[in-house]
Amino acid sequence: MIDLGISKIALIGVVALVVIGPEKLPRVARTLGAWLGKAQRYVSDVKAEVNRSMDLEELKKMRESVEGAAQAVESSIQTQASDFEKSWAESTVELNASLEPSFPVYKRPQKNWRLKQGAVPNWYKARSGVRTKALSGAARVARYRPTRLS
Repeated sequence: MIDLGISKIALIGVVALVVIGPEKLPRVARTLGAWLGKAQRYVSDVKAEVNRSMDLEELKKMRESVEGAAQAVESSIQTQASDFEKSWAESTVELNASLEPSFPVYKRPQKNWRLKQGAVPNWYKARSGVRTKALSGAARVARYRPTRLS
């Protein structure tokens, strides 16, 4: 790359001052700075894109290797499962033939939900003074409102 020291930069500045002139130099310097900034941003974007593409390629390779390993494991599990099912079927054929269900099949009891009973009998509730009917707020106020004396 170009080796620019302080002395070379100062020399370039003096030449630019003489050639361009003191009136146009600030505007030229701003334009040159803007172009350099755009160039730096463009270079950094290109670097980032290259890094992204390299990372993407690495991730694709890693994904392919993981998928290959997963398929190998899945195929081995399927073969082992089919072998197990065959051996299980062979070993249980004799057992199933000799055993017949000697117990009755469970039947769920038929409950009538309309006849649901409470745990405490009604006669006990009546004797102990437990409320069996709920009153709304307005009904309770009307029932317990004191009578007016006229």
